[in-house]
Amino acid sequence: MTGRLVSVQRLCVHDGPGIRTTLFLKGCSLACRWCHNPETLSPKPEIGFHARKCVGCGKCAEVCPQGAHSFVEGSHHFDRGSCTACGKCVAACLPGALEYYGREVSVEEAVAAVLEDRTFYATSGGGCTVSGGEPLLQAQFCAELFRALHAAGVHCAVDTSGAVSWQSFETVLPYTDLFLYDVKHIDEQIHREHTGSGNGMILENLTRLAESGVPIEVRIPLIPGFNANQESLSALGKWLSRMPNIARVRLLPYHLARSKYETVGRRDTMPQAPIPTPEQVREAAAVLEGWGLEVGR
Repeated sequence: MTGRLVSVQRLCVHDGPGIRTTLFLKGCSLACRWCHNPETLSPKPEIGFHARKCVGCGKCAEVCPQGAHSFVEGSHHFDRGSCTACGKCVAACLPGALEYYGREVSVEEAVAAVLEDRTFYATSGGGCTVSGGEPLLQAQFCAELFRALHAAGVHCAVDTSGAVSWQSFETVLPYTDLFLYDVKHIDEQIHREHTGSGNGMILENLTRLAESGVPIEVRIPLIPGFNANQESLSALGKWLSRMPNIARVRLLPYHLARSKYETVGRRDTMPQAPIPTPEQVREAAAVLEGWGLEVGR
């Protein structure tokens, strides 16, 4: 059993309780305009190019079998249409200007990477979180990973958009201690306009998941011009207040991440929106707390 891994982030403190190791998996079922991890959107491997790190040595062009890298008057050009993501250029790039997103890893490799940090889990009550992208597009891999980690006594959490089949949830449910569940908007049409998909399956899955008894932390990205207003938050709070087993709601204020789009050659879709002020975050939390929800920030 293997999975597609983008990166491993260690010593995380916002992806569940305690100190955690977060595995970012490849592929997503949504296309949110404010996506902060565009390198995880495609399920296929990709080469990221960090132009500021390039020293113009030409090693990538020497080893690329497709001729995807070239240099014109000392300027590096990357033809992504020709790239097959073989990774030879990444291995040859000493300054780290090229990065491989989506390497294939076995469950055993992933378990070994997570267990490197087990001392931190023991002292902080932390563990492992799988994120993305949408990790449940690789539900079987997540389940096998969590099965092995549970055997080692490691707490396991899934950070999900909920935009997958219920069968994917059923696959990981026996081995998951906590779900970090994104809920972006209660209005179906507004949700579709900003994420490329409706929210019917997302809300239905959350309802079924809440009924299962597993702890859930609902996460709301606070996006000006999308849901950072009293009407949207109140409607969402009203709906969430009926859900059992919602341990807490956490607000995730919008912030910029434009450099990542250029790295993977994607069109920048980040909205021209201001970053919410601390006062705006407090006001948003107060709206949700008015519906009896415990809100973290």
